[in-house]
Amino acid sequence: MLTAVGVVVALLVNRMVPGVSALIVALVLGAVLTNLGLVPDSLRPGLQAAVKTPMRAGIVLLGVSLALPDVLALGAPVLLVVLGGVAVTFLGTLLLGRLFGIARERRLLIATGVSICGASAVAAMNDSAEGDEDDVMTAVAIVTIFGTLAVLALPALRGALGLAPATFGIWTGASVHEVGQVVATAGAVGAAALAPAVIVKLTRVVLLAPLIVAVNLWQRRDRSIPAPREGGASTPERARPPIVPLFVIGFLIAVAIGSAGVLPESVLGPVSVLQTVLLSAGLFAMGTGVRLAALARSSGRSIALGALSTLLMLTVTYTGLALAT
Repeated sequence: MLTAVGVVVALLVNRMVPGVSALIVALVLGAVLTNLGLVPDSLRPGLQAAVKTPMRAGIVLLGVSLALPDVLALGAPVLLVVLGGVAVTFLGTLLLGRLFGIARERRLLIATGVSICGASAVAAMNDSAEGDEDDVMTAVAIVTIFGTLAVLALPALRGALGLAPATFGIWTGASVHEVGQVVATAGAVGAAALAPAVIVKLTRVVLLAPLIVAVNLWQRRDRSIPAPREGGASTPERARPPIVPLFVIGFLIAVAIGSAGVLPESVLGPVSVLQTVLLSAGLFAMGTGVRLAALARSSGRSIALGALSTLLMLTVTYTGLALAT
Protein backbone atom coordinates (compact mmCIF):
# COMPACT_ATOMS: atom_id res chain seq x y z
CA MET A 1 0.00 0.00 0.00
CA LEU A 2 2.81 2.42 0.89
CA THR A 3 4.50 1.74 -2.45
CA ALA A 4 1.23 2.40 -4.30
CA VAL A 5 0.83 5.73 -2.51
CA GLY A 6 4.42 6.66 -3.38
CA VAL A 7 3.85 5.84 -7.06
CA VAL A 8 0.64 7.90 -7.18
CA VAL A 9 2.41 10.90 -5.64
CA ALA A 10 5.31 10.56 -8.10
CA LEU A 11 2.94 10.42 -11.07
CA LEU A 12 0.99 13.43 -9.81
CA VAL A 13 4.18 15.47 -9.43
CA ASN A 14 5.23 14.48 -12.95
CA ARG A 15 1.82 15.49 -14.30
CA MET A 16 1.98 18.90 -12.60
CA VAL A 17 5.65 19.45 -13.50
CA PRO A 18 6.31 17.41 -16.69
CA GLY A 19 10.02 18.21 -16.64
CA VAL A 20 10.43 16.30 -13.37
CA SER A 21 10.86 12.54 -13.82
CA ALA A 22 8.38 10.37 -11.91
CA LEU A 23 11.18 7.84 -11.38
CA ILE A 24 13.38 10.35 -9.59
CA VAL A 25 10.46 11.68 -7.53
CA ALA A 26 9.62 8.12 -6.42
CA LEU A 27 13.20 7.40 -5.34
CA VAL A 28 13.58 10.69 -3.47
CA LEU A 29 10.16 10.33 -1.82
CA GLY A 30 11.04 6.87 -0.52
CA ALA A 31 14.32 8.18 0.89
CA VAL A 32 12.67 11.18 2.54
CA LEU A 33 9.95 9.09 4.20
CA THR A 34 12.38 6.55 5.62
CA ASN A 35 14.76 9.23 6.93
CA LEU A 36 11.86 11.01 8.64
CA GLY A 37 11.04 7.76 10.43
CA LEU A 38 7.73 7.35 8.61
CA VAL A 39 8.38 3.83 7.30
CA PRO A 40 7.55 1.19 9.95
CA ASP A 41 9.95 -1.74 10.27
CA SER A 42 7.00 -4.09 9.73
CA LEU A 43 6.75 -2.88 6.12
CA ARG A 44 10.40 -3.35 5.21
CA PRO A 45 10.23 -7.03 4.14
CA GLY A 46 7.43 -6.17 1.72
CA LEU A 47 9.31 -3.14 0.43
CA GLN A 48 12.43 -5.20 -0.21
CA ALA A 49 10.33 -7.66 -2.20
CA ALA A 50 8.85 -4.76 -4.17
CA VAL A 51 12.24 -3.69 -5.52
CA LYS A 52 13.24 -6.38 -8.00
CA THR A 53 10.08 -7.69 -9.68
CA PRO A 54 8.48 -4.35 -10.66
CA MET A 55 11.88 -2.98 -11.66
CA ARG A 56 12.66 -5.88 -13.97
CA ALA A 57 9.19 -5.80 -15.51
CA GLY A 58 9.53 -2.07 -16.15
CA ILE A 59 12.90 -2.54 -17.86
CA VAL A 60 11.36 -5.22 -20.10
CA LEU A 61 8.54 -2.88 -21.15
CA LEU A 62 11.08 -0.15 -21.92
CA GLY A 63 12.11 -2.22 -24.93
CA VAL A 64 8.70 -1.86 -26.59
CA SER A 65 9.36 1.84 -27.28
CA LEU A 66 12.48 1.07 -29.33
CA ALA A 67 12.48 0.55 -33.11
CA LEU A 68 15.65 -0.83 -34.68
CA PRO A 69 14.83 0.49 -38.20
CA ASP A 70 14.90 4.05 -36.81
CA VAL A 71 18.25 3.32 -35.20
CA LEU A 72 19.77 1.94 -38.41
CA ALA A 73 18.46 4.94 -40.37
CA LEU A 74 20.85 7.19 -38.45
CA GLY A 75 23.72 5.97 -40.62
CA ALA A 76 27.12 4.51 -39.81
CA PRO A 77 28.91 7.75 -38.78
CA VAL A 78 26.29 8.68 -36.17
CA LEU A 79 26.08 5.11 -34.88
CA LEU A 80 29.85 5.06 -34.46
CA VAL A 81 29.68 8.31 -32.49
CA VAL A 82 27.03 6.82 -30.20
CA LEU A 83 28.91 3.55 -29.72
CA GLY A 84 32.19 5.37 -29.17
CA GLY A 85 30.65 7.78 -26.67
CA VAL A 86 29.10 4.96 -24.65
CA ALA A 87 32.23 2.79 -24.71
CA VAL A 88 34.74 5.54 -23.89
CA THR A 89 32.55 7.07 -21.18
CA PHE A 90 31.71 3.74 -19.55
CA LEU A 91 35.28 2.46 -19.49
CA GLY A 92 36.73 5.88 -18.65
CA THR A 93 34.36 6.25 -15.69
CA LEU A 94 35.32 2.82 -14.38
CA LEU A 95 39.01 3.72 -14.62
CA LEU A 96 38.59 7.12 -12.98
CA GLY A 97 36.44 5.59 -10.25
CA ARG A 98 39.14 3.06 -9.52
CA LEU A 99 41.74 5.83 -9.30
CA PHE A 100 39.43 7.70 -6.89
CA GLY A 101 39.10 4.61 -4.69
CA ILE A 102 35.37 4.24 -5.32
CA ALA A 103 33.89 0.76 -4.86
CA ARG A 104 33.27 -1.32 -7.97
CA GLU A 105 29.51 -1.40 -7.35
CA ARG A 106 29.15 2.36 -7.22
CA ARG A 107 31.41 3.16 -10.15
CA LEU A 108 29.55 0.59 -12.27
CA LEU A 109 26.25 2.29 -11.51
CA ILE A 110 27.59 5.79 -12.18
CA ALA A 111 29.22 4.66 -15.44
CA THR A 112 25.99 3.02 -16.60
CA GLY A 113 23.75 5.93 -15.63
CA VAL A 114 25.90 8.49 -17.45
CA SER A 115 26.66 6.42 -20.54
CA ILE A 116 23.22 4.85 -21.15
CA CYS A 117 19.98 6.32 -19.80
CA GLY A 118 20.06 7.62 -16.26
CA ALA A 119 17.93 6.18 -13.46
CA SER A 120 16.46 3.31 -15.52
CA ALA A 121 19.92 2.10 -16.51
CA VAL A 122 21.17 2.39 -12.92
CA ALA A 123 18.27 0.26 -11.72
CA ALA A 124 18.83 -2.34 -14.43
CA MET A 125 22.58 -2.59 -13.86
CA ASN A 126 22.19 -2.95 -10.10
CA ASP A 127 21.13 -6.58 -10.53
CA SER A 128 24.66 -7.19 -11.77
CA ALA A 129 26.54 -4.58 -9.72
CA GLU A 130 24.73 -5.59 -6.49
CA GLY A 131 25.22 -2.17 -4.96
CA ASP A 132 23.35 -1.12 -1.85
CA GLU A 133 20.64 1.52 -1.65
CA ASP A 134 23.19 4.29 -1.01
CA ASP A 135 25.07 3.33 -4.18
CA VAL A 136 21.87 3.50 -6.23
CA MET A 137 20.78 6.78 -4.64
CA THR A 138 24.19 8.34 -5.30
CA ALA A 139 24.25 7.24 -8.95
CA VAL A 140 20.70 8.48 -9.57
CA ALA A 141 21.45 11.79 -7.84
CA ILE A 142 24.53 12.26 -10.02
CA VAL A 143 22.75 11.67 -13.33
CA THR A 144 19.93 13.94 -12.17
CA ILE A 145 22.22 16.81 -11.14
CA PHE A 146 24.52 16.78 -14.14
CA GLY A 147 21.75 15.96 -16.60
CA THR A 148 19.82 18.97 -15.33
CA LEU A 149 22.90 21.16 -15.72
CA ALA A 150 23.17 19.93 -19.31
CA VAL A 151 19.54 20.95 -19.95
CA LEU A 152 20.48 24.49 -18.95
CA ALA A 153 23.95 24.68 -20.50
CA LEU A 154 23.75 22.92 -23.86
CA PRO A 155 21.18 25.18 -25.59
CA ALA A 156 23.33 28.16 -24.60
CA LEU A 157 26.42 26.45 -26.03
CA ARG A 158 24.77 25.66 -29.38
CA GLY A 159 25.20 29.19 -30.73
CA ALA A 160 28.80 29.46 -29.55
CA LEU A 161 29.65 26.13 -31.18
CA GLY A 162 27.77 26.94 -34.38
CA LEU A 163 25.74 23.71 -34.39
CA ALA A 164 22.82 23.26 -36.77
CA PRO A 165 19.59 22.13 -35.05
CA ALA A 166 19.83 18.53 -36.33
CA THR A 167 23.48 18.22 -35.29
CA PHE A 168 22.66 19.69 -31.89
CA GLY A 169 19.87 17.14 -31.51
CA ILE A 170 22.23 14.28 -32.27
CA TRP A 171 24.78 15.61 -29.77
CA THR A 172 22.07 15.98 -27.14
CA GLY A 173 20.78 12.45 -27.65
CA ALA A 174 24.30 11.06 -27.60
CA SER A 175 25.39 12.78 -24.39
CA VAL A 176 22.56 13.82 -22.03
CA HIS A 177 21.61 11.28 -19.37
CA GLU A 178 17.82 10.91 -18.93
CA VAL A 179 15.31 10.61 -21.78
CA GLY A 180 13.29 13.45 -20.25
CA GLN A 181 16.39 15.62 -20.03
CA VAL A 182 17.11 14.94 -23.71
CA VAL A 183 13.59 16.01 -24.65
CA ALA A 184 13.88 19.19 -22.59
CA THR A 185 17.31 20.09 -24.01
CA ALA A 186 16.54 19.45 -27.67
CA GLY A 187 12.99 20.79 -27.37
CA ALA A 188 14.42 24.17 -26.41
CA VAL A 189 15.82 24.41 -29.95
CA GLY A 190 12.82 23.02 -31.84
CA ALA A 191 11.42 20.04 -33.73
CA ALA A 192 14.44 19.85 -36.05
CA ALA A 193 16.60 19.04 -33.03
CA LEU A 194 14.06 17.01 -31.05
CA ALA A 195 13.42 14.20 -33.55
CA PRO A 196 17.06 13.11 -34.03
CA ALA A 197 17.73 13.63 -30.31
CA VAL A 198 15.08 11.10 -29.28
CA ILE A 199 16.16 8.51 -31.85
CA VAL A 200 19.82 8.79 -30.84
CA LYS A 201 18.90 8.59 -27.16
CA LEU A 202 16.86 5.43 -27.72
CA THR A 203 19.85 4.00 -29.60
CA ARG A 204 21.83 4.35 -26.38
CA VAL A 205 19.01 2.57 -24.53
CA VAL A 206 19.31 -0.39 -26.92
CA LEU A 207 22.93 -0.77 -25.75
CA LEU A 208 21.76 -1.44 -22.18
CA ALA A 209 21.21 -5.16 -22.80
CA PRO A 210 24.62 -5.99 -24.35
CA LEU A 211 26.31 -3.83 -21.72
CA ILE A 212 24.74 -5.83 -18.88
CA VAL A 213 25.77 -9.09 -20.55
CA ALA A 214 29.34 -7.80 -20.99
CA VAL A 215 29.53 -6.72 -17.34
CA ASN A 216 28.26 -10.10 -16.16
CA LEU A 217 30.90 -11.88 -18.27
CA TRP A 218 33.58 -9.58 -16.86
CA GLN A 219 32.49 -10.13 -13.28
CA ARG A 220 32.37 -13.90 -13.68
CA ARG A 221 35.97 -13.91 -14.91
CA ASP A 222 37.36 -11.26 -12.60
CA ARG A 223 38.42 -12.90 -9.35
CA SER A 224 40.19 -9.86 -7.90
CA ILE A 225 39.15 -8.34 -4.57
CA PRO A 226 36.82 -5.34 -5.03
CA ALA A 227 38.12 -1.87 -4.26
CA PRO A 228 37.36 -0.48 -0.79
CA ARG A 229 34.35 1.72 -0.32
CA GLU A 230 34.79 5.43 0.26
CA GLY A 231 34.29 4.90 3.99
CA GLY A 232 37.21 2.47 4.07
CA ALA A 233 35.32 -0.83 4.43
CA SER A 234 35.98 -3.53 1.88
CA THR A 235 33.20 -5.16 -0.11
CA PRO A 236 32.73 -8.91 0.40
CA GLU A 237 33.06 -11.24 -2.57
CA ARG A 238 29.70 -12.01 -4.16
CA ALA A 239 28.27 -14.91 -6.11
CA ARG A 240 28.78 -14.61 -9.84
CA PRO A 241 25.72 -13.25 -11.69
CA PRO A 242 24.15 -15.12 -14.63
CA ILE A 243 25.61 -14.18 -18.00
CA VAL A 244 22.22 -13.19 -19.45
CA PRO A 245 19.58 -12.32 -16.81
CA LEU A 246 16.01 -13.29 -17.71
CA PHE A 247 14.85 -9.68 -17.70
CA VAL A 248 17.48 -8.85 -20.35
CA ILE A 249 16.06 -11.61 -22.56
CA GLY A 250 12.62 -10.14 -21.97
CA PHE A 251 13.94 -6.68 -22.88
CA LEU A 252 15.34 -7.98 -26.18
CA ILE A 253 12.05 -9.71 -26.99
CA ALA A 254 10.24 -6.43 -26.29
CA VAL A 255 12.66 -4.59 -28.61
CA ALA A 256 11.86 -7.12 -31.34
CA ILE A 257 8.13 -6.56 -30.82
CA GLY A 258 8.56 -2.79 -30.88
CA SER A 259 10.71 -2.96 -34.00
CA ALA A 260 8.16 -5.13 -35.83
CA GLY A 261 5.59 -2.35 -35.50
CA VAL A 262 2.80 -4.77 -34.62
CA LEU A 263 1.55 -2.76 -31.63
CA PRO A 264 -0.86 0.11 -32.39
CA GLU A 265 -0.52 3.51 -30.74
CA SER A 266 -3.58 2.69 -28.63
CA VAL A 267 -1.50 -0.04 -26.96
CA LEU A 268 1.86 1.74 -26.82
CA GLY A 269 0.45 4.58 -24.71
CA PRO A 270 -0.82 2.35 -21.86
CA VAL A 271 2.36 0.25 -22.04
CA SER A 272 4.45 3.39 -21.54
CA VAL A 273 2.34 4.36 -18.51
CA LEU A 274 2.65 0.86 -17.05
CA GLN A 275 6.40 0.95 -17.57
CA THR A 276 6.63 4.22 -15.62
CA VAL A 277 4.43 2.83 -12.83
CA LEU A 278 6.53 -0.32 -12.44
CA LEU A 279 9.86 1.50 -12.47
CA SER A 280 8.53 4.09 -10.02
CA ALA A 281 7.34 1.33 -7.67
CA GLY A 282 10.73 -0.34 -7.67
CA LEU A 283 12.61 2.93 -7.16
CA PHE A 284 10.29 4.06 -4.36
CA ALA A 285 10.86 0.79 -2.52
CA MET A 286 14.59 1.12 -3.13
CA GLY A 287 14.55 4.67 -1.78
CA THR A 288 13.15 3.48 1.55
CA GLY A 289 16.46 1.72 2.18
CA VAL A 290 18.57 4.88 1.80
CA ARG A 291 20.24 6.48 4.81
CA LEU A 292 20.92 10.11 3.92
CA ALA A 293 23.50 10.64 6.68
CA ALA A 294 25.65 7.82 5.33
CA LEU A 295 25.10 9.08 1.79
CA ALA A 296 26.29 12.59 2.69
CA ARG A 297 29.48 11.21 4.25
CA SER A 298 30.41 9.10 1.25
CA SER A 299 29.49 11.11 -1.85
CA GLY A 300 32.30 13.67 -2.39
CA ARG A 301 34.47 11.62 -4.71
CA SER A 302 31.39 10.13 -6.38
CA ILE A 303 30.15 13.61 -7.33
CA ALA A 304 33.58 14.45 -8.75
CA LEU A 305 33.46 11.22 -10.74
CA GLY A 306 30.01 12.10 -12.07
CA ALA A 307 31.21 15.53 -13.19
CA LEU A 308 34.23 14.13 -15.01
CA SER A 309 32.15 11.35 -16.55
CA THR A 310 29.60 13.84 -17.88
CA LEU A 311 32.34 16.06 -19.33
CA LEU A 312 33.93 13.00 -20.93
CA MET A 313 30.65 12.03 -22.59
CA LEU A 314 30.04 15.55 -23.88
CA THR A 315 33.59 15.89 -25.20
CA VAL A 316 33.83 12.50 -26.89
CA THR A 317 30.48 12.79 -28.66
CA TYR A 318 31.06 16.40 -29.75
CA THR A 319 34.50 15.50 -31.12
CA GLY A 320 33.07 12.47 -32.89
CA LEU A 321 30.34 14.53 -34.53
CA ALA A 322 32.84 17.20 -35.58
CA LEU A 323 34.95 14.54 -37.28
CA ALA A 324 31.94 12.79 -38.82
CA THR A 325 30.48 15.96 -40.33
